[in-house]
Amino acid sequence: MSVYASSIGALMGAGSPLSDAKGKVSLLVNVASRCGLTPQYSALQGLQDRFAAQGFTVIGVPCNQFLGQEPGSPEEIHDFCSTTFNVSFPLTEKVDVNGDDAHPLYSTLRSVADGEGYSGDIRWNFEKFVVGRDGSIVARFHPKTQPDAPEVIDAITTALAAQ
Repeated sequence: MSVYASSIGALMGAGSPLSDAKGKVSLLVNVASRCGLTPQYSALQGLQDRFAAQGFTVIGVPCNQFLGQEPGSPEEIHDFCSTTFNVSFPLTEKVDVNGDDAHPLYSTLRSVADGEGYSGDIRWNFEKFVVGRDGSIVARFHPKTQPDAPEVIDAITTALAAQ
């Protein structure tokens, strides 16, 4: 199933970031504003700036499941991201990524193994998934893997080169 077929609302306003990304390469990341990994927003925005013209987008998925590190309202999350990190990539509505109330998108994402063979529950904020133009999941990366790490860049550029 194509990840882009999943329905998930935008953080602010109407629309669906996944529907809007159909035909692009995406980096899906569950994000949080009060996490030790929150500075990764800078590198995520750097990827957006670097690759957007080639048909790429970062999609941030706010989640409050990890020690309540994304407690804000949609407006607070948007304001924090835009003013603190100049985020221009789309953000989805806040969802659960694990457990009985997990968004269906994450049921699909959790089944994919990362480079170390781990599949299953999302381990923490900022777990990353590269999604191809066709909506297939190309790669999964640990939350502590920096967005601009060579292996993430390689997965993105390989997916961008694929037709």
